[in-house]
Amino acid sequence: MESPRSTHLALGLDIGSLSTEAVIIGPEEILGYSIVATGSSIKRAIESSLASALRQAGVGRSRVSAVVATGYGRSNLPFPARQVTEITCHARGAGHLFPGTRTVIDLGGQDSKVIVLDNQGRVADFVMNDKCAAGTGRFLEVMAGALETSLEEMGLLSLRAKKRATISSMCTVFAESEVISLIAQGVSREEILGGIHDSIAARIYRMAKRLSVEGEITFTGGVAKNPGMVEALRRRFKTPINLPGEPQIVGALGAALIAMDSLLPEQ
Repeated sequence: MESPRSTHLALGLDIGSLSTEAVIIGPEEILGYSIVATGSSIKRAIESSLASALRQAGVGRSRVSAVVATGYGRSNLPFPARQVTEITCHARGAGHLFPGTRTVIDLGGQDSKVIVLDNQGRVADFVMNDKCAAGTGRFLEVMAGALETSLEEMGLLSLRAKKRATISSMCTVFAESEVISLIAQGVSREEILGGIHDSIAARIYRMAKRLSVEGEITFTGGVAKNPGMVEALRRRFKTPINLPGEPQIVGALGAALIAMDSLLPEQ
């Protein structure tokens, strides 16, 4: 059997508004991946993410024979690549990691998606919110700032809540005002954070109900690293939820798998 170093490799790039992910795969496994902040230069983020993934894989750039890019910055690559939508890439990546997946919930830095897959793992329908920060990493970041906690801590703190405050607005500005008012009333951070996570889960549930959601649910995107959000969604959907080992690279993984399709012989 040929080693990964002697075979053609595929690269998937997911260029988001807040982070850029690169995944390098061979025919049978992930060889390397990276996650970097997109920052003010998309091209610099792409090069940095690619270089880091190549180092982890232990291969040179010349070994990459096919590239697929996704995400909002996919048209800004400094080298040739096929462009594929985020919806398709997240569906492919989630279905690869959890073959029983029929619904993908993807919560990223500035948008949220619910994607329904058919029995062959293809996209059957989806709904997306990219018009406001509600239910995204940016929303959680603002709430963490108002409560003087970190994104890393807020999910764990929310799990300690014995009861949950009611957060009625999902507009970032109005929700922040609600949080400040609750703080002034002496409501605990844990209770407020529990309410914030529940309000996001309720919004995602309403989005999902516009589709025909059934079967296994897989949670992807950076917000899936928040244990409070995972638990809030489990309670709302009343079902176990698949959680990838690194949920932030699922879109890039899907892009890499699509790129690999072009390198494998037709069956």
